[in-house]
Amino acid sequence: MIKYLRIILIGFYGFAGSYHFINPEFYYPLIPDYLPYAEFINYASGLLEILLAIGVTLPRTRLLAVKGIITLLIFFIPSHVYFITEGGCMSDSLCVPLWIAWVRLIVIHPLLILWAWSIRTTNKL
Repeated sequence: MIKYLRIILIGFYGFAGSYHFINPEFYYPLIPDYLPYAEFINYASGLLEILLAIGVTLPRTRLLAVKGIITLLIFFIPSHVYFITEGGCMSDSLCVPLWIAWVRLIVIHPLLILWAWSIRTTNKL
């Protein structure tokens, strides 16, 4: 089971990281206004997600990559809070009911952290 969770996690973060480059305009509204260099933040977080996904594939770097994913998820919390303070609507294309924004922060985000931590073992892929 852990093997499948690991494979899905690798694909999830590999795709999410790639999407920062494919469609950066999607992420810019999610970066709080008080943070400078939104373009850099977007591309850096995308690159980190890709590199961390690759790190999870290698038993020698898996634990470090998992810790990196968890750290990155913690760094994303201000973005979720910002999304909530903006009413769950950042642009015409990115609008959700406010309760969904809260569920993302309070339920989904901790589950993503738990998921990453659950695959930290160094068994072969």
